[in-house]
Amino acid sequence: MVNSRSVILKETKFIFVWEILLSLPMQALFYILGEWDYTVLLGNTLSGVVAVLNFFLMGIAVRKAIGEKENDARKVITASCRCRLLMILILLVIGVTISAFHFWAMIPPLLFPRIAIAFRPLFDKKKT
Repeated sequence: MVNSRSVILKETKFIFVWEILLSLPMQALFYILGEWDYTVLLGNTLSGVVAVLNFFLMGIAVRKAIGEKENDARKVITASCRCRLLMILILLVIGVTISAFHFWAMIPPLLFPRIAIAFRPLFDKKKT
């Protein structure tokens, strides 16, 4: 039996590494375009932390929902999705209203976990 807690942590670390790896070229692009300053780094960092936290909280919600009946599991997942979306929205609003965060540097890191998940099968060591 696989420990679900260790799986959540392992997958969250995978997402974290991809956040960093994809943030580096994004930072370089801002630099090449002459748009780089500390706000790009701060916006990227804020959004990256939110994206990784979102993924981690999703994993916890899924782990909790697995032991529930179908209707209760649906409620857990729905509540989790709404709370996580609200967290992202609040942090984006904070990022936009505070001039220390570059708006356009905050958007791509929210999409990086999707890219990491798309490439996950290439790095999966299990053979089917």
